[in-house]
Amino acid sequence: MPAALVFLLVTAAPGPEGVARPRADVDRAVARGLAWLARHQGPAGYWTGDVGHKREDDYIVYFPAERQRHEGRGHVGVSAIAGMAFLAGGHVPKRGEYGQLVQRTVEYLLGAVKEDGYITDSEDRMYSHAFATLFLAEVYGMERNRELKEKLEMAVDLIVKCQNEQGGWRYSPFVYDADLSVSVCQVQALRAARNVGIRVPRANVDRAIEYVKRSRIEGGRDAGAFYYKVEGRSARTKTSFTINAAAVTALMSAGFYDYAWLEPAIRYIEETYDGVSRAYGDHFYFWYGNYYASQALFQVGGPRFDRYYARLVEDLLARRDDDGSWPNSVGPGRAFSTAVACILLQIPNQYLPIFQR
Repeated sequence: MPAALVFLLVTAAPGPEGVARPRADVDRAVARGLAWLARHQGPAGYWTGDVGHKREDDYIVYFPAERQRHEGRGHVGVSAIAGMAFLAGGHVPKRGEYGQLVQRTVEYLLGAVKEDGYITDSEDRMYSHAFATLFLAEVYGMERNRELKEKLEMAVDLIVKCQNEQGGWRYSPFVYDADLSVSVCQVQALRAARNVGIRVPRANVDRAIEYVKRSRIEGGRDAGAFYYKVEGRSARTKTSFTINAAAVTALMSAGFYDYAWLEPAIRYIEETYDGVSRAYGDHFYFWYGNYYASQALFQVGGPRFDRYYARLVEDLLARRDDDGSWPNSVGPGRAFSTAVACILLQIPNQYLPIFQR
């Protein structure tokens, strides 16, 4: 299906009782969401957010947003995702309504690149590093300059060097353990960098894809879905909406389109969306899961994407707060959820190369 037709379909998604949701409603929600993000950008180009990690259904915070604001620091991952929300709307550095805002985000993230290439500020870890690398790669594709290239290469080299023997990555650099969620973030960052001409060894990408494939569940009720971990503590015990969405996205991003092999995981995403949305509508699981689910199903395309996206759009528009932001009760906070919501609503635009078919 042509991209233009898909865009028209999903921005007129069915609303309550079959009433069409006008494209203007989506555009207005995005505009208000971006305006909220713009009002909450810090003076040095960052956004704040609680830095932490998930534990079951909770989010354990170890560097809170309030401390960041007090110390004049930001959350690297949230800042990168917020920056991508603006890029997804066609806003580029130094030009247009939000051009200076995007440029400040670029400068903040470049300033957060350490001597070894690690992008971190408030003790944020490999998730944040990957999102920052992805954002900088997308910007480099629009605007070539020496400093950006040099620091992007450093960030990519860090990802390459800390890929472990399993072929994956974990929360911190240079550890043996790996999980599918963190690993897929790194795969997308490498893909984005490679797309814009940054050298990424093919062997590292191949090893990462083999790690994702090896995470597939081969028998039982969830056969064909993907495990969160395949080695170490709690290995081969968990799967989820988010993990399957991430796995499908990673494989399709790498050019793997064996739909028969991927079908169980794609179906898992479709069948579990409603439950995740009802139980975790303002939770980290919903936002991070749909960041990947939207990409995976957009690659599938056709009526399957249209059905999923109609439900997603309806849920997103129903959950906005009066100030234009989206809630996030468990996770980094409103800047994170609002940025992800804006990205989700704008994916059919295909302005970001990483989100193109």
